[in-house]
Amino acid sequence: MAKKALILGIGGQDGSFLAEILLEKGYKVFGLVRRTAKDNLKNISHIISDIELFYGDLSDSISIKNAIDKSEPDEIYNEADQDHAGISFFIPSYNYDVTGAAVGRILEIIKNTNSSIKYFQPLTSNMFGNIEASPQNENTPFFPINPYACSKVFAYHICKMYRNNYDMFVSTATFYNHESERRTDNYVTRKITKSAARISKGLQDKLILGDLSAKIDWGYAKEYMDAAWNIMQLDKPDDFIIGTGVETSVEAFLNKTFDYLNLDPKKYVESSKSLHRPVKNLSLIADYSKANKAFGYQPKIMVDELIKIMVDHDLKCS
Repeated sequence: MAKKALILGIGGQDGSFLAEILLEKGYKVFGLVRRTAKDNLKNISHIISDIELFYGDLSDSISIKNAIDKSEPDEIYNEADQDHAGISFFIPSYNYDVTGAAVGRILEIIKNTNSSIKYFQPLTSNMFGNIEASPQNENTPFFPINPYACSKVFAYHICKMYRNNYDMFVSTATFYNHESERRTDNYVTRKITKSAARISKGLQDKLILGDLSAKIDWGYAKEYMDAAWNIMQLDKPDDFIIGTGVETSVEAFLNKTFDYLNLDPKKYVESSKSLHRPVKNLSLIADYSKANKAFGYQPKIMVDELIKIMVDHDLKCS
């Protein structure tokens, strides 16, 4: 009998890639989406006939329980939250709820419904905040400096509590920045690649960015979702770091993108202090050696190939 998986937030970048991976592996796939997102499911439009959707919200326990009761999953992947650190400063209370407290709601429902269901919780490298240790591993202390990161630290500890107190299979992965052609426009990578594609076609004159000095460990989202599945197949639940181990500045990402299109960024790009975040830049680099040892994780698509994937897509769609 095929395994069944419930993906919370199946319509997003990560959820849609994960759905593709699970379908390829023969899973019966269910997904939870917000009703307000029902007209924005382009990431799963090509597989919509192969999955079953439920409407719900992480702030609503009833809709979560309904999805779990009806899908009877073997595995649950929580890819639904407010996942933008910058935006979290403007909606902190909402972020604390759907990114932090909601994890407790989900795990309590699993505990009371069927505690044998395996649960996967993605986390963020933002949890390390201003930590000076670099690269970071599973033992690096947290120092969150934005509401999103604080919520994820709470989620991490809730997962550990349910794992240890109730002997539940609850695993986490701290994902470093992972991008793709499905990334939304409010992320700097997509803003750069999409704008560069439009500029190359004469559809846009300028690109305005914030601080270009930030250095980021960028990987390809689909590879990270494959890592999530591998983590769930291990004999025991655990916590892992997933990234590339290589940092690239925003300026370097920008230059590589414009170089790919034979454009001079100096002619088109401006920096605005109004777009700077109210905290200093972080230097976050992944030490993924534990994941490599546990299930052979090794990033394949690095930043140059990532840029090519995103730009080629944006050229077709602009």
